[in-house]
Amino acid sequence: MDSEATLGSPGSPGSAAQATRTERPVPEAEPELVRRWRSGGGELVELLSQVRERFGGVAAFRLGPDPTVLVTDPRAVQHVLAQHPDRYVKRSHRARLLIGDGVLAATGEAWKSQRRLLQSQFTGPGMRRYEHRITGAARTTAERWSGYARTGQTFDVAREMRRFALDAIWRSLTGHPLDDGTEHELDAVAAVATALPTLPADVTDAHVAVAADLARIDAVVRHAVDAARAGASGPDGPGLLHVLTDAATERPEYTDRLIRDELVTLLAAGHETTATTLTWLHLLLDRHPAAREQALAAGGEGSAQRRQAVQALVHETLRLYPSAWILPRHATEDDTLTGYTVGAGTDILVCPYLTHRDPELWPDPEHFNPGRFTAPEGRPTHPGAYFPFGIGPRACLGLQFALRESTVLLEHLLPVHTLTFSATPTKATYGLTVRPAGPTPATLAPPRT
Repeated sequence: MDSEATLGSPGSPGSAAQATRTERPVPEAEPELVRRWRSGGGELVELLSQVRERFGGVAAFRLGPDPTVLVTDPRAVQHVLAQHPDRYVKRSHRARLLIGDGVLAATGEAWKSQRRLLQSQFTGPGMRRYEHRITGAARTTAERWSGYARTGQTFDVAREMRRFALDAIWRSLTGHPLDDGTEHELDAVAAVATALPTLPADVTDAHVAVAADLARIDAVVRHAVDAARAGASGPDGPGLLHVLTDAATERPEYTDRLIRDELVTLLAAGHETTATTLTWLHLLLDRHPAAREQALAAGGEGSAQRRQAVQALVHETLRLYPSAWILPRHATEDDTLTGYTVGAGTDILVCPYLTHRDPELWPDPEHFNPGRFTAPEGRPTHPGAYFPFGIGPRACLGLQFALRESTVLLEHLLPVHTLTFSATPTKATYGLTVRPAGPTPATLAPPRT
């Protein structure tokens, strides 16, 4: 790129005015850096890491004719996500094939309306409504693990965490515990989510490639919606699905298709990210067993001190492996971003994964240290320095739900069970989430008494 150029469309309205305010274009990686990365067949995160390291927290690179701006500086993160979300918008969500027009992919007024309906369900009194359902899922998992401990059976930790998280969200949605048949059919949600980054660019071809899995998901959803409309509720009472079906009686936009899309969005977002976080946490505790003992020693069962220490385990895991590792945005107008000119039409990649590993923000950033989240001044206070669920109006709706279910499960498992992994993944896979690249087989020692 010409060093004097403004990123985006040079003739776009306002670009001249922007240029008078600052003469600093976004620094851009040279083409040779990108060529070397391509020839090495590396992950996108490797390219982003090199760009950040060499050019700073606001830097550009080109994978095609137009530049993409990588944002990791906390001030720039807050500017893009929290202060000016109208200037930096979502366009098409990568998971739209799976979640349709659900709240994650929706934009504009539709998104505002959908989020308002769901917001109250995941804060304050709404969360208390689902507390016993989360606890029920945690107890079921703890009982299953006690069986594994007695028999010495090997099991996959990642699958167990998906099973727990899916059970917790399914109970919250329908009022029913997750049964084996539903779990089997909803494996299709993870299958489609995993396939998304590798699907053909053509929408029709992509849909054909996962049509069978989408049909399985839709069949489960239809059955659940029909049961909710018939007035059926599970042993835990009506669930969040009833909120959606009730909305359809007053809001014509809540068609069968939108209800389907919202339900699948809540299923996908409500279990895949939590399951991945918990899997990483168990792998990290396997490498750092003292962290587990320190959390348990922080206080007695049910104490606020122990809960805070367990939450710190979760937060430190999310620092290293945030739920969403990149957050794409699109600049709708010319702007100045921490002193750099960004033109309308520029694609933006906000990267929590790299912000969370910035040594200027987090000393010894590759080290697992839950004490960052319990010690005074243990972590940076800028809101753009730690944002595993995003920040601003489009921050993850289920933040409190995810933190609560993770904490409740760990409070049930950690005092009793110690995992022994027979193999651990050595790499991560960077898709919609950052997942361990491989199976996670483990056994359990006899339960502690």
